[in-house]
Amino acid sequence: MLTRLRNRLAVGQLSWLLLASFYIAVCLNIAFYRQVLQVLPLDSLHNALVFFSLPLVAFSVINIVLTLASFLWLHRPLACLFILAGAAAQYFILNWGIILDRTMIANVMDTTAAETFALMTPRTALVIGLSGVLAAAFVCWLKMKPAASPLRGVLYRGASVLASAALIMLVALLFYKDYASLFRNNKALIKALSPSNSIAAGASWYKHQRQASLPLARLGEDAHRRPQWLAGRRKNLTILIVGETSRADNFSLGGYPRETNPRLAKDNVIYFPHTTSCGTATAVSVPWMFSGMPRRGYDDALAGHQEGLLDIIQRAGISVLWNDNDGGCKGACDRVPHQNMTALNLPGECVDGECYDEVLFKGLEAYINRLQGDATIVLHTIGSHGPTYYNRYPPRFRVFTPTCDTNEIQTCSQDQLVNTYDNTVVYVDYIVDKAIQLLKAHQDSFTTSLVYLSDHGESLGENGVYLHGLPYALAPEAQKHVPMLLWLSEAYQQRYRIDQDCLRQRAKTLDYSQDNLFPTLLGLTGVQTQSYRAADDILQPCRRSAN
Repeated sequence: MLTRLRNRLAVGQLSWLLLASFYIAVCLNIAFYRQVLQVLPLDSLHNALVFFSLPLVAFSVINIVLTLASFLWLHRPLACLFILAGAAAQYFILNWGIILDRTMIANVMDTTAAETFALMTPRTALVIGLSGVLAAAFVCWLKMKPAASPLRGVLYRGASVLASAALIMLVALLFYKDYASLFRNNKALIKALSPSNSIAAGASWYKHQRQASLPLARLGEDAHRRPQWLAGRRKNLTILIVGETSRADNFSLGGYPRETNPRLAKDNVIYFPHTTSCGTATAVSVPWMFSGMPRRGYDDALAGHQEGLLDIIQRAGISVLWNDNDGGCKGACDRVPHQNMTALNLPGECVDGECYDEVLFKGLEAYINRLQGDATIVLHTIGSHGPTYYNRYPPRFRVFTPTCDTNEIQTCSQDQLVNTYDNTVVYVDYIVDKAIQLLKAHQDSFTTSLVYLSDHGESLGENGVYLHGLPYALAPEAQKHVPMLLWLSEAYQQRYRIDQDCLRQRAKTLDYSQDNLFPTLLGLTGVQTQSYRAADDILQPCRRSAN
């Protein structure tokens, strides 16, 4: 029966190419055309002609590519690839407001299986299944009638290529200035056009991956500890908590009206309300934070094969441990002891391959008790990672209700979504406070300190944008405004002559960024090296000179 149906539906090769090109150019670029309409209103005949020329150009380009591929018998697999990539890209652009670029590809490649599963909903499977998988299967299944003669088939396809090229040239003659203005003033538009967005982003990601495989460049080979940090009977212990997806706008320490930081408010922490991230995704921000390169001079390819902050601290003779609950350290901990705490899969702590951040403390007390010298511990949290915000905190932290207990967050009301996200912040407050209490419990043996800094923020549906990962220049402030705080024990303040009132006053008024982490942690742990930038060390202006 299927064979008879296939024979009845058979089309000529040229018709097949035109049909596939139309589907990819028009049906899988609805997201692109919607974005164009937002900046090119159809309020004049000229604008309408410009707009309707766009699918003609897209159709012509794809037709040329597929037709040329047909001379090498590659048109079927290429069309299937374009359809699958276009369907997936269109779904996530329309529903999550993402922009498909190299950073987004890096996010996809670095995403854990659990995070991928969290993004997959029945709606996702249905839409991508119908518009992508089923459409690609149909294109492969659809039979092509052989041409009356091979020469005629070649001539028809050649004429199709020439006609498409002529159409592109005609549009360029008529609307070149309009196109130039449209794409120059709205650079993100081209990243919504499929399948070129997936191809360009994938090629850019691959190029940077190849560069990252270069030989390791050493950094801070002169690292050593300052004499003051070596003197005295107490060892030094610092905890750095790397937050995930925490937006400063929702921290009550920074003025948010809801009490999302009740514990930290009692911990005498110094909060820095004017802190920005270097990126809008973990795969960008975490390597950046530990690279020692300032934002203006950052080179992600170099960061991929260069030592970083933890290498320098370890070289200075300080024990380093990285406990991870967020799918890996993105290269920041590759050469220091590190543990994947998620893999413990502790009963009551982990759900569907993801764990609450309290798992990061498993065995930490015993580790501290065994320390023979100074140490720095990094806790990489899963924090407020979406879209499954409701899985980021145990039930007892469900403070704000009603909540959005689904990964299809775009179907929840704004109140539900914010309530759920705020509950994750309440749990972050608990985790950071737990680390502070752990340090307090060891103050007889250690001079203690703690830093908390999130990797990036999050969009919660504002202007139709969800999650994070937009290009930095286009990202809303919610994805770049991050919480940072510092806790210093009284013993630390006294021993290293830190004026906490000075720090508090500067924190209220000055702007900081993730660029400050590298020199601040070196200064906090007493590491001296030429890689240290005193001007960016948050503590340096508030160090009292000896009498």
